[in-house]
Parts: sequence; C-alpha cells; structure tokens
Amino acid sequence: MPASTSAPLDQAFSMLRQFARVRRPMERCELCSLPLAHEHPHLIELSSRQIVCACDACATLFDSMTEGRYRRAARCAKLLTDFEMTDAQWNSLLIPINMAFFFRSSIENRMVPLYPSPAGAVESLLSLEAWNEIVERNAILSHLRSDIEALLVNRIGHAQDLSSAEYYIAPIDDCYRLVGLIRANWKGLSGGAEVWMEIGRFFADLKSRADVVGGEAHA
Repeated sequence: MPASTSAPLDQAFSMLRQFARVRRPMERCELCSLPLAHEHPHLIELSSRQIVCACDACATLFDSMTEGRYRRAARCAKLLTDFEMTDAQWNSLLIPINMAFFFRSSIENRMVPLYPSPAGAVESLLSLEAWNEIVERNAILSHLRSDIEALLVNRIGHAQDLSSAEYYIAPIDDCYRLVGLIRANWKGLSGGAEVWMEIGRFFADLKSRADVVGGEAHA
C-alpha cells in the first residue's frame, strides 16, 4: 500500500482507539477540590452517613477530631480470631443474610446494624439484649470507635459448612465499599458468579492487611 494511503489510515485508527479507550473521571477532594490518587483517605459525614473523599492534607485535619460535621474513617482493620458468636446469637440479631456490619452512631447514640443488598445498605432492627449478650462475650466490642469503625461479620461460608465465620473490626469506609461492590455487580435473584467473586476478593484483601487480634474475647 502506498505510504500516502497508509498514513491517513494509521491516524484514523489512532483516533478511534482514543475514543474507544474508557477514561476514568479524575476524583477530587470534596473539601478543597485537589486531584486525588486512586487510594485516598475518606471522611464520614455524621448526619447523613455519607463517605466523603479527601486529600491527605484535609483528612489530617480530622485525625483526632471527636466533634463536628466530619470524622476521619479508621485506617486499620483487625481480624478477630477469638470472637465468639453462636448461631442462636446471630439469629437473635434478626439479620436476613449471613453478612452485616454494626457501628455506633454518635448522633443517634445507638448501635446501627446494616447489611448489604442489591439496593444498597439496609438497616435492620437490633435487639439491645441480644447485642449486649454478644458484647459480654467479646470485650473488644466495648472499645469500638463510634462512627468510624464497625464490627463486620461474614458468615457466608459458615452457613454453607465451607469455612469458618469471619469477624473484623473494619474501617467504616471498607464496609460501605462492600455494599457498593455488591450493588454494582449483583445480577438476577442469586447475584450471579461475578458478585460472589468480588465478595471473595474483598474479604481476601481485607484479611491480607488486617492485624490479627486474639485473646480479647472474654470480658
């Protein structure tokens, strides 16, 4: 093919490739509008329970803040190897699926139980008596930091006799990230293979970076 013909074709294909390439919108700090890296801190807007993306500088302002509109999400996860919860205790919490997270709301002054669904995070009723019984057997829950971290429970494998139940003290933004990936990937009635793969990846990642904590179950 003559060079005069191939050059315009090459340019045309190059332009098509640029249009076909999916470009991810640049995330910006929701406080100061600076561009953000893919991995960045998060704040919690207490009244709305919204996750707010922040730059390092803005997030640092809220590191030790205990009052105000925002708090910085916890940064470390803990895998609770000695956590104790019977099937009867789990059933008493009235969670319709085998996955949930529990955090204390400083504004509402109560424990809030949420479970992920195809429609997002769903709040469940919580028996105070049932929760207090679990806290009595797991003293670490008495130190759960309000708003910024949660008890994250994964009993999916346990319910199917495939693996042990997993219990974490997890940053609250990780809990909402789990909700988001389930909402984004759920298909049909059972969710489809893709969503269960994403859930598996989420917990594998969380476990790989969590500090292992044992010996603190009993009060």
